[in-house]
Amino acid sequence: MEEIVQHLAPLLREISGYIYPNEIELHWGLLVVIYPYLTGLVAGAFILASLVKVFNVKELQPTYRMALLTALAFLIIAPLPLLAHLGHPEKSYEIFLTPNKSSAMAMFGFVYAWYLMAVLLLEIWFDYRRDLILWSKSEKGIKKWLHKILSLFSSDVSEKAVKFDKKAVRIITIIGIPSAFLLHGYVGFIFGSVKANPFWSSVLMPIVFLFSAIVSGIALILTFYVVITPLRKKEIDMPCLDKLASYLFYVMIVDFSLEALDFIHRVYESEESIQILSELVSGKLFVSLVVIQILIGMLIPLAAIALVKILKWPAQLRIQIYFLASILVQVGIFSTRWNVVIGGQLFSKSFMGLTVYKMSFFGLEGLLVSLTIMILPIVILSLLFKLLPPWDENRNPDIVK
Repeated sequence: MEEIVQHLAPLLREISGYIYPNEIELHWGLLVVIYPYLTGLVAGAFILASLVKVFNVKELQPTYRMALLTALAFLIIAPLPLLAHLGHPEKSYEIFLTPNKSSAMAMFGFVYAWYLMAVLLLEIWFDYRRDLILWSKSEKGIKKWLHKILSLFSSDVSEKAVKFDKKAVRIITIIGIPSAFLLHGYVGFIFGSVKANPFWSSVLMPIVFLFSAIVSGIALILTFYVVITPLRKKEIDMPCLDKLASYLFYVMIVDFSLEALDFIHRVYESEESIQILSELVSGKLFVSLVVIQILIGMLIPLAAIALVKILKWPAQLRIQIYFLASILVQVGIFSTRWNVVIGGQLFSKSFMGLTVYKMSFFGLEGLLVSLTIMILPIVILSLLFKLLPPWDENRNPDIVK
């Protein structure tokens, strides 16, 4: 008994008020924070790409293929945090064999499969098909055969076939927009439907998750574009970058307004949980929510982009400010996911006390595994850029020898 008390002593010192013994250790940790963050980047990147094909925003054309490949790279890794958290990834196939319609988490497998195979892969294939054929005709060795296989040994590059490809891309993109909304909106639905937790239970939760996902996706593509273009010794297309920043600015305003509306609604209702939530926000979540999420991740980037638009600063200065703003936005969105997942578990069901989250470095739920999962999409994306160059100058001419 003394050993148990000694083991729990450090945790008990962090506890204020009354909390049940089974609530000392949080059930969801860093991996579950990473999961909605990654899926948000996927949805945001795809919606940005859809602006080119569906809404004909020509200024964003230089980032279209980059956005598609980014969505694919992050979508491939998106299920890993959940699988690692469950502890038995080898059993994940069972959700397809024995589907449970009442489980939103289980139905994610079907949403994921639909979005990956029926939407994203198909759109990328139709958009690259002609280029894959032409690349395979001019290349040698393994790359030639890789492009032949990826083109499914297609050889038709006629005007009629290319026209069909463009039409198919547009149709798939139109279907993909609500699919992207469903992919990430359902994550907010999972949290918002937990009635027993007043920090999560909100009808606005799916909408807030969705718009924060769009914000994070646009910011990520802006970051990649600013970093990769100079590395390729190319000039940044300023109309494209300005348009990216404009969309980021507008969506951030909507996201901030929704979060403010959610906060005002909670305060106005003033349910019995308002006291413990106020203590949570003003105490354990003050730095991560007020300082990082709202101030650093939202208000400062908004003010910076607004100043750029008003004062019309030189291109080089605009690039630097846009880049800094996009980095701060990523920090803020990750903090948002942290505050929802971790923050929503820090108060007791009795609404009397708060606990603390202890993050380990090693282990399946540790920081090392989480960092590895976060790096993997970048590695996959670099390989995709090698295999499927998204740059406009890599597109082949219309004449086939």
